[in-house]
Amino acid sequence: MHPLFETMPYTGYVYPNETVLPWSLLIVVYPYLTGLVAGSFTVSSLYQVFGFERLRPVAHFALLSSLCLMIFVPSPLLLHLGHPERAFNAVLTPHTTSAMAMFGYVAGFYIILLMLECWFVFRPYIVEQAQARNDLLGQIFRVASLGSYDLSEKAMRYDRKWILALAIIGIPGAHGLHGYVGFVFGSLKSREWWSSDLMPVIFLFSAIISGTALQILIYIVCCQLRRVRVDIACLKVMAYAMWGFLMFALLLEGVEFGALVYRGREGIEMIMAFVNGPLIVPFFILQFGVGAVTPLMILSYLFWRGTTGKPLVAMIALSALLVMFSVLMMRFNVVIGGQEISKTGAGLLRFTPEWFGEDGILIAAAVLAAPMILLAVVVQFLPPWHDPEEA
Repeated sequence: MHPLFETMPYTGYVYPNETVLPWSLLIVVYPYLTGLVAGSFTVSSLYQVFGFERLRPVAHFALLSSLCLMIFVPSPLLLHLGHPERAFNAVLTPHTTSAMAMFGYVAGFYIILLMLECWFVFRPYIVEQAQARNDLLGQIFRVASLGSYDLSEKAMRYDRKWILALAIIGIPGAHGLHGYVGFVFGSLKSREWWSSDLMPVIFLFSAIISGTALQILIYIVCCQLRRVRVDIACLKVMAYAMWGFLMFALLLEGVEFGALVYRGREGIEMIMAFVNGPLIVPFFILQFGVGAVTPLMILSYLFWRGTTGKPLVAMIALSALLVMFSVLMMRFNVVIGGQEISKTGAGLLRFTPEWFGEDGILIAAAVLAAPMILLAVVVQFLPPWHDPEEA
């Protein structure tokens, strides 16, 4: 038996080939990152496409965040593979019936789309720096300008049309990228915990709330670091969006969970044993109680009382942190929980994560931190800020 997993003494039996769970923490990180990409792009698109002017201070920052996150989305999958160079075989020799083969094309298309939109959004700044600097950085900006130095009103109208078009195309692209992850899990009939038609929809809504929560957190942190006043109107719009989507996501997850329990009562005893045993802490207490119900109550109280100022900022930041934790636990409970129930439905496994190793906690944490490090570097060269004083 694999050292990470052991059969629980009171939950039946498993076959020897089921004692090794093929998907571990890196596969938990993968859908979490794709969700942050889709949610961050949604925040940006609410300004670029739907004209939410109150989101102007964070719109370009959310777009850069989506790009930096997307660059690292394939890394958990590549690190998980024993031979990551073989991943290109799925792209070069795709199988039309494989959902996995589509990821390379979807991810490649979406990275190109994000790069193009970022180029059009930041083109005025790139041209300005290319003309003002004579050092090495100026040379880089001149190359990045692609020889286009026209900043006339006609050229800017042309750029805005491209930004709008790319943002419109990116909305189904971003959500399709993450919805396909839910499709992969929901279409696996061999796992009772995954086999649900609601899985893609749940993944989509949890992606929106996690990406919105991320933008709330990093916007507040960046304002503190830059010693700039937090735009309360912008913060409240994101908090309202997170609050609304959180309620709907809770409803969907409740419906899906009720369907699983109903199926369990019709003969799949291990689902009921899983619900009443190993799932109590990670699912009911951490994911739902701490991560979802608590921020929902906090936000409801803030909006009801009309709280403003620093207490509002602090409580919204705490709620966003709890929401991100809830979505991470949701990914964990889906990926790991689905594998803890044996394929035969006759036994359960216990997952014990490692700190070190190819799928260890430290590697997973490093993958999650890498996009934020890249974002911190990118904003030094492409400032995305729209402060209220400047507006």
